Amino acid sequence: MSKKKTVVALGHDALGSTIVEQQGAVKKTAKALADLVEAGYQLTITHSNGPQVSMIHKAMTELRRIYIDYTPAPMCVCSAMSQGYVGYDIQNSLKSELLKRGISKPVSTILTQVTVDPYDESFYEPKKAIGRYMSKDDADIEINKGNYVIKEADGYRRIVAAPKPIDIVEIAAIKTLSDAGQVVIACGGGGIPVIEQQHILKGASAVIEKDSIAGKLSSDLKADELLILTSVDYVYLNYGKDNQTPIDAMDIEEAKRLIQEGQFGETNMLPKILAAIEYLEQVPNGKVVITSLDKTADVINKKAGTVITK
Repeated sequence: MSKKKTVVALGHDALGSTIVEQQGAVKKTAKALADLVEAGYQLTITHSNGPQVSMIHKAMTELRRIYIDYTPAPMCVCSAMSQGYVGYDIQNSLKSELLKRGISKPVSTILTQVTVDPYDESFYEPKKAIGRYMSKDDADIEINKGNYVIKEADGYRRIVAAPKPIDIVEIAAIKTLSDAGQVVIACGGGGIPVIEQQHILKGASAVIEKDSIAGKLSSDLKADELLILTSVDYVYLNYGKDNQTPIDAMDIEEAKRLIQEGQFGETNMLPKILAAIEYLEQVPNGKVVITSLDKTADVINKKAGTVITK
């Protein structure tokens, strides 16, 4: 039987926000992923890393404050660290869960770089908040270093660009492992953003939206399906209002119309819808399902989530 090649995008609920929360969350996540493997899905997994990369960035910044000889870690390095430790937890938990079910299947994490355009408009108007809240004095130090800072209710925070992904550098390795029947964890946190300068890849002070890279990864792999696991069971019309209504299915033309109507939250659902459209325009026979982690078993039975097709 041919396996259904599926990219699974894991949101914050699948990982938690701290090291302890993550260790518990990935055990539950591993069960959902193992259900998919057992049902004949060939998985490539990508994941969010917002709390994780912020924690690492804060820790490395504080280390520099206490020990002056240490160099602050740039965002690209923090992203690489988060990819490694989140991937480590997912692959170990999933491998253990599969073995409990008598399934011997390799699970690998690929440290993934993603090229971005140095002239992407987001570099001129960064909006993605990261790291700890700072005092005014600390914020001034960041500004003097050439970094961008925004004032919020609880203090000041550094903000970075969120450029669009261009190419997944390690896509050939991801595809090779996937074609060999392995479960692959890749492009974690959107991938490590890098700028190509001749034959050299240099890390960029930026983050890539996880949903955007999920659409790109699905397109590049020519996946049969993109499964976006988030905090809600469906995409909704009039979300959060008294007349909130779940959407069972829609095509990309309807999705574009609803975007124009402002139906999707700019920082939560809109990036997922845009990723779905990008993927389906490249893979017209594909399918996108958006639902919660708790409904994964129902996805297998085609009884859950919002289904988006070309």
